[in-house]
Amino acid sequence: MSKVTAEELDRIAREEVPYVGQLGVRFESVGDGEATARLPFRDDLLRPGGTITGPVMMGLADFVMYGCVLSRIGIVKLAVTTNLTANFLKRPKPGDLIAKGRLLKCGRRLAYGEVSIFSEGDDEPVCHVTSTYSIPPENKAL
Repeated sequence: MSKVTAEELDRIAREEVPYVGQLGVRFESVGDGEATARLPFRDDLLRPGGTITGPVMMGLADFVMYGCVLSRIGIVKLAVTTNLTANFLKRPKPGDLIAKGRLLKCGRRLAYGEVSIFSEGDDEPVCHVTSTYSIPPENKAL
């Protein structure tokens, strides 16, 4: 069972991670160590050539991984990214992006997982991200 809801993650995005809130990321589902979010398409997310920018996809993946981590440990605002590697696999269509994340390992101090990003309606990922999060000692949880 998840220790955080999609609604709580949406609120955190709007109120506490303004860049993600400005992007409009919305969580569609959250489970124990798993999360799926949607990034609604906007023209200002495009770069020359009509593709969605890499930094936008990396921001989406990072916040989805944050959701995966919080789903396992609860709301710990000081959990932070220590590593993120993005592999851009193919050009995303101009449309909504769907990011599906899952934890592969979650210990007391580190969590590691992956996020696959898809153009809506496409079964092949446009981007694959692996990420490590640092989890603060229990007395640092907010």
